Amino acid sequence: MYTFTCFGEVLWDVFPDREKIGGAPLNVSMRLHVFGNDVAIISAVGNDELGKKLITYLNEQNLSTQYVQVSNAYETGKVNVSLDESGSASYDIKFPAAWDFIELDSTIQLVRASRVFIFGSLACRHLNSKNTLFELLEHANFKVFDVNLRAPHYNFELLNSLMSKANFIKFNDDELELIVKTFDQDCDNLEDQIKFISKKFSTSHICVTRGSKGAVLFINDKLYFNEGFKVEVKDTVGAGDSFLGTLLHKLNANVSPQKALNYACAVGALVASAEGANPLIPESDIKKIMQ
Repeated sequence: MYTFTCFGEVLWDVFPDREKIGGAPLNVSMRLHVFGNDVAIISAVGNDELGKKLITYLNEQNLSTQYVQVSNAYETGKVNVSLDESGSASYDIKFPAAWDFIELDSTIQLVRASRVFIFGSLACRHLNSKNTLFELLEHANFKVFDVNLRAPHYNFELLNSLMSKANFIKFNDDELELIVKTFDQDCDNLEDQIKFISKKFSTSHICVTRGSKGAVLFINDKLYFNEGFKVEVKDTVGAGDSFLGTLLHKLNANVSPQKALNYACAVGALVASAEGANPLIPESDIKKIMQ
């Protein structure tokens, strides 16, 4: 069966000059797949031209479409992406979309048989997909919550519920600070914030990305650090997703946490230095940047 299963949005990132296939769960799936993992994705597209193109693309990549549902009622998801001068992205996510209406269908057996189940908060913006996700979480083995906040599509009650179910939580530093502040905690630094979340939600694995400053990984009460790799950023779309997919791939392969973190930071930086969410990253480029 599948080692990894990802749940949530698949869509088209619409830039001013181009359209690219994306969505955090799809981006994570793609990076895991590139590294040779067996990956399934649970999502939905519309019975429209963009949906057909997306399914064709996944088939061409040999990524299973068995659990990508096709909706006759709703269109394939689209996101208008704006980039600032530094390449940082902001998003206008069209609502509703097919992925807001993911049905349970035959997904419970898939999730039960998967080693790792990866999900985000955005898929909970509509009750249909939210209910499906919460049901699947009751059957998942190792649960990875990619926080991935996209205003206005979240609330803190929801985030708390999702964090309480996760074995592994991935934030960026702004998301972590925002969430910790809701608990009126006097956490002056990143380490204190991480340890507070770990204790509050009984979560043994936490990762925090810090943009160009790298990332911090917390596993079983021990912290690991990477200060980042310098690249010329083209756009940050999908960089965090590729980072997460790479990190989970390495940890699942029993690579040490520090080596896994270093490798994931290198891949994330290289994705940010290229266009789009899923560029091909040669192993030679990864080795070069890590030297």
